[in-house]
Amino acid sequence: MPVNLPTNLLRSFVAIVDTGSMLNATEHVFVTQSALSLQIKRLEELVQRPLFTREGRRLALTAAGGVLLDYSRRVLRLHDEAIAAVAAGHFVGPVRIGMVQDFADTLLAGVLARFAELHPDAQVSARVAGTVELLAMLDKQLLDLVVGFSSPDDPHAVRTAPMAWFGEDRLVAKPVLSLAILEKPCRFREAAIAGLESVGRPYRIAVETPNLSTLRAAVQAGLGVTCRTHVFLNDLSTVPGGLPPLPKVSCIVATGAHAGESTLRLAELAAEVLREPLEAGTGAP
Repeated sequence: MPVNLPTNLLRSFVAIVDTGSMLNATEHVFVTQSALSLQIKRLEELVQRPLFTREGRRLALTAAGGVLLDYSRRVLRLHDEAIAAVAAGHFVGPVRIGMVQDFADTLLAGVLARFAELHPDAQVSARVAGTVELLAMLDKQLLDLVVGFSSPDDPHAVRTAPMAWFGEDRLVAKPVLSLAILEKPCRFREAAIAGLESVGRPYRIAVETPNLSTLRAAVQAGLGVTCRTHVFLNDLSTVPGGLPPLPKVSCIVATGAHAGESTLRLAELAAEVLREPLEAGTGAP
């Protein structure tokens, strides 16, 4: 188990060094000299090293004490900055956001630009992956916010869109339909295969890729038909008919159980952008 060093012990330790004695330090940390002595003893027990030696009536730092002093100052500085920032209403993150590829490609810059205007001191770390992986990370508190795809009845849904087939007409006329799909897990992949199998339509996987840009290039080159949404692929031609109907999909914005003010504000901005009409874009699992 990691050792936790209480900030009050570190503050007392630094005060002794800065003032030159325990007696002088009591005026800065507002504890008695005996209590201060017990605090240093406890700190030495936690780090399992002596921090001071006596040189006559003077306290001198040991080698371990010298190392701890630098870290103590840094820890206390960050601690005090955090308290000051929260008290002043400045939300300084980091906010850990996860999103599917289409949001990274078309929405990330706009959302983060608006967020940065409101919280210029905030730190944002972004991860791009599939929705299943991102939601698992959210459950493990490795992310604070997820923007992805889910079923239409998901409680985190902010927009619902129908899935559709995209590709060249000539591919539909062939006895075996060529598919272009993303690797598992992918909601659109599952919907396409389930729809074809439900009507007994023969198919083959012509292109399978983890990359959305490769998928778009494959469809545009006529290598296969894919299943996406009009919202995110409206610059590609839809297949006019002859293929089975597809379900709807929702765009979700989900936050962790302990989301802070900055995370909630970023979630609001993401939801606002998702509700706006999108001129063009791409889709991701």
